[in-house]
Parts: sequence; C-alpha cells; structure tokens
Amino acid sequence: MDKKQLEDTIIEVIKTVYDPEIPVDVFEMGLIYEIKIDNEANVQIIMTLTSPSCPVAESLPQEVKDKVGGIEAVKSAEIELTFEPAWEKDMMSEEALLELGMM
Repeated sequence: MDKKQLEDTIIEVIKTVYDPEIPVDVFEMGLIYEIKIDNEANVQIIMTLTSPSCPVAESLPQEVKDKVGGIEAVKSAEIELTFEPAWEKDMMSEEALLELGMM
C-alpha cells in the first residue's frame, strides 16, 4: 500500500470517530490538522479539539490513535494535540456545515 492509499484508509477510519456532542465526524469537523506518514508506516496525526475544556479531551485523541493504530498497514500511531491555530467553525467541511444546518 503506498502512502496515498494509506492516507486515504486513515482518513476513512478517522471518519468513524465522532465528537459525542455533535453528529459529525472529527475529520469533517476540521479537527484533524495534519496526517504524517513516514517510510515505515509510522503515522503522526496533529489534531485539535473544539475547545481546550472539551469533555472528551482525553478520550477523543485516544480513540483516533486506537483506530488508526488498528489499521493493518500502520506500524505505529501517535497523536499530537494542539490548540494552535484554535479551531473555528469555518474549518468544518461543507458536509459538516450542511449536517448541522449551518449553510
């Protein structure tokens, strides 16, 4: 599996992770800032939360890590949580905005 295929698979898996307060997955919400894959299939994901006091601050990144780490082709998965830049609703995809009735 090449890096592009692996990245597509990772994105599909991330799309199964939902913020429990919002019926939209974390990828469409714009919470995933970057997916890095090295030549040995070690994955680093830079993500954020809707706010630093988000009630799922502990469990959401862990769920992303567990699901991505569970992909057969992935050697390891690390999550880096950042609040720079701060998440804003304009980071959501059109799909997320439509789902939430914001368009």
